[in-house]
Amino acid sequence: MRKAFAGLATLLLLVVVAQFYFAASGGFSTGPDRAAYRPHHALGYVIFLLPMAMAVVAALARMPRRLTWLAVLVTGLATVEVVIAKVAMASSSAVGGLVFGLHAVCGIALLAATWTIFRQAGPSWALARRRSNGGGAAD
Repeated sequence: MRKAFAGLATLLLLVVVAQFYFAASGGFSTGPDRAAYRPHHALGYVIFLLPMAMAVVAALARMPRRLTWLAVLVTGLATVEVVIAKVAMASSSAVGGLVFGLHAVCGIALLAATWTIFRQAGPSWALARRRSNGGGAAD
């Protein structure tokens, strides 16, 4: 289960980095706004669901509670991201632009929480490698 959590942590980090890429590519796209951000929107659902699964895996594997709560935090931050986007779209253009700035700041906080999960799950990779090498030192 710890290897599964470490794998999910790696996947989550890759998805969050891809989310930044899709946001930037949507921002510089010449196509219609909604179509340009479609990959960004779709990946947002993955960022919401993946850490929920990670929290369940962490609890079942009896991993440190901090990792479980960090996964829950990422799910909460993804929810805040959606709320910020909806409020920004419903606001006037000047206010909406300022509110959308919070969307990016929240995204940075989400990335920081994801990076922390990834770093703390890292020893699981080393532990798994040691076990597969017959208990020897990790490379």
